Amino acid sequence: MTTLDEETVIVTGASRGLGASMAKRFAREGANVVLTARSEADLEAVAADADGETLVAPADVTDERAVRAVVDATVDEYGTVTGLVNNAGIGLLTMYDERRALHEVDVTDFRQILDVNVTGVFLFSKYAVLEMIDGGRGNVVNVSSGLGRRGAARWGPYVASKWALEGMTRTQAAELEEYGITVNAADPGGRVETRFWNHLPDAERAEILDPDVMNDAATSLLAQGPGGVTGESMSAAEWERRLE
Repeated sequence: MTTLDEETVIVTGASRGLGASMAKRFAREGANVVLTARSEADLEAVAADADGETLVAPADVTDERAVRAVVDATVDEYGTVTGLVNNAGIGLLTMYDERRALHEVDVTDFRQILDVNVTGVFLFSKYAVLEMIDGGRGNVVNVSSGLGRRGAARWGPYVASKWALEGMTRTQAAELEEYGITVNAADPGGRVETRFWNHLPDAERAEILDPDVMNDAATSLLAQGPGGVTGESMSAAEWERRLE
């Protein structure tokens, strides 16, 4: 049975949806779980519902100083960082409940989506990984999307951000393998019951996945030791089969 005893894991976007569900599962499996997102109140609610050790550390993933403070707080509290789940992400649906052709997207909105979905991953990976290198091991899980492997009309900023995430995953995996650190990407494999899809009419909600869809795969990826699978990207269901 997979457990995360003695692991210390930072989860971004942990205030709701996939992030909250994964964080509570990690805590239940024995990890020290650091919950980060912008809303402290929402994070406190997740922590109160968790069956295990948690630390609430609010931050905007695009703010370098705030990101460093989360990593520092983690080390101060638990002595190390062994896992990172880069889950925080936004898209036009988050902002406006609509999609737009790329040439209709506002420049400010495009930059904000890339800043959260790409720069946020870069910042947390940059600073958390330094602690993993010192510790001689670690696992990074980047929450991606099927849209990181194909194009889709009216999804331009989100597609661009997830293709960037896929490339960053493979690049960092190659850079960190010698330090005993794995870096992989995982996606839910479909639409998930999160705020991202609130706009859908009831008739289209039958195929919506539960927020716990990532839990098993992410737990197994965080439980890997040095020499585990790295530089790969697949759906949660595919990861479950790969790591069973």
